[in-house]
Amino acid sequence: MITVSDTAKKKIKQLLEKRGKGVGIRVGIKTTGCSGLAYTLEYIKEDKFTPYDDRIIYSDFIVLVSLKDKVYLRGMVVDYKRNGLNEGFDFQNPNERDRCGCGESFRT
Repeated sequence: MITVSDTAKKKIKQLLEKRGKGVGIRVGIKTTGCSGLAYTLEYIKEDKFTPYDDRIIYSDFIVLVSLKDKVYLRGMVVDYKRNGLNEGFDFQNPNERDRCGCGESFRT
């Protein structure tokens, strides 16, 4: 299961309200970078999921995860962090073996 930290929950709710529409986020992976995989996070407008999706329901939003991506993301925590002038979602994944030098991609 994927967990969303309290800080990330507040930020997701804030961003969904700012957009005016949306019911949640979709979290997944894509093939890219020097280590092979990168995290994706996109906002979803409607609660449309397929039999190939896992759906996690929070009080203010939902999180969709493709079952093919869930294998790589099992046990992950989605957090939101600020570091100086930089801020953004942070993925703490126990399945990562390592990340590339720039931190944009990972390997399992």
